[in-house]
Amino acid sequence: MDELLALYKKMGLSEAVYARGERVLGSLAGRFAAIDQTAEYNQTKVLAAFQKHRVSAACFTPSTGYGYDDLGRDTLEKVYAEIFHTEAALVRPQITCGTHALALALAANLLPGDELLSPAGLPYDTLQEVIGIRESVGSLAEYGVSYRQVDLLPDGSFDYDGIRSAIGEKTKLITVQRSKGYDPRPTFSVAQIGELIAFCKSIKPDIRVMVDNCYGEFVERIEPSDVGADMVVGSLIKNPGGGLAPTGGYICGTESCIHRCACRLSAPGLGREVGSNMGMLTSLYEGLFLAPTVVAGAEKGAIFAAALYEPLGFRCIPAASEERHDIIQAVELGSEEAMKAFCAGIQAAAPVDSFAVPLPWDMPGYDSQVIMAAGAFIQGSSIELSADGPIRPPYAVYFQGGLTWLHAKFGILMSLQKLIDAQIVQI
Repeated sequence: MDELLALYKKMGLSEAVYARGERVLGSLAGRFAAIDQTAEYNQTKVLAAFQKHRVSAACFTPSTGYGYDDLGRDTLEKVYAEIFHTEAALVRPQITCGTHALALALAANLLPGDELLSPAGLPYDTLQEVIGIRESVGSLAEYGVSYRQVDLLPDGSFDYDGIRSAIGEKTKLITVQRSKGYDPRPTFSVAQIGELIAFCKSIKPDIRVMVDNCYGEFVERIEPSDVGADMVVGSLIKNPGGGLAPTGGYICGTESCIHRCACRLSAPGLGREVGSNMGMLTSLYEGLFLAPTVVAGAEKGAIFAAALYEPLGFRCIPAASEERHDIIQAVELGSEEAMKAFCAGIQAAAPVDSFAVPLPWDMPGYDSQVIMAAGAFIQGSSIELSADGPIRPPYAVYFQGGLTWLHAKFGILMSLQKLIDAQIVQI
């Protein structure tokens, strides 16, 4: 232990912060054990899907050009559909990010004259331009798709009376954002999403529901597709890529929805038949296989962060004692300077670009400056240790990731160290 502490000191961590972290850690054994049980279930579920669909070395063969008869690509999509219990899946490196995947799913399944409904209030910043809430070239609004939203109730729950009134003849698709984004609200559990889906379909049985599943995959034993979602959508450089996927996104859902998505991604008449894997399949398969245990480590880091910061007077969402439904931990820091110090600590703990100092900047797709700490092997990979947030009240930073629990632990301790060094916090 003395050798470990000496090494931490060389890296800028004080004995006082380390000791405080160890005291906090001693209270979390029960929570961590429960996370490990869920991870074991999900790991077995993933393994069973690999075996059922006969994943072999041949599945890792690169393809180029059109990608016709790509065994590895097609098998990977069967594996995803198996894990998410859906009829079909679209898993492609050509989907560049989570926002791209969401835009693809919406544009493919909404036609001019249709209406999109968000029953969870304003969607995440980058999706606002996709929809046309903020004017943007190529938005759904430009193509004649209208939008309506129902805000959450003050306690963060769904306004079912408002939703009933909002669903009309033109309402074709409902979008549900599982995670909080840059809104300090609770993340929805899969059970809550299932209740919402059942309610909406009781009013209009043919309505389609898309769930933005980013940051939530493998946190619970079931996914929104298990409770009636027509599409679940996410990024491969978040949870399901396990930190190894270099790019990509996924959409799992009904055959009809996925077919429309494939025709939108490639071209009508081509659909899923084209799209080379560009030599990425080994990383996509291996990342998916590792994902349940990587997610478990990120969850532990999030709980540890909340347990460390709550006693210091900071509001944490969710609280350390609350059940988790995603890997994001929001900490309301109260000032821009505190956000800078927190992110500086995360950056200083990174394996890549640890020497850099995060500063707020005008990030594409956002209406506020954003500060982001991300010393990652994969650019923008938020399953790796990262923290970010918009520079606006309540000056909340959103911490997530860590390819290993031990790295997440060190990053959180360094964030506190930088707050102490800046004389923002005393312990």
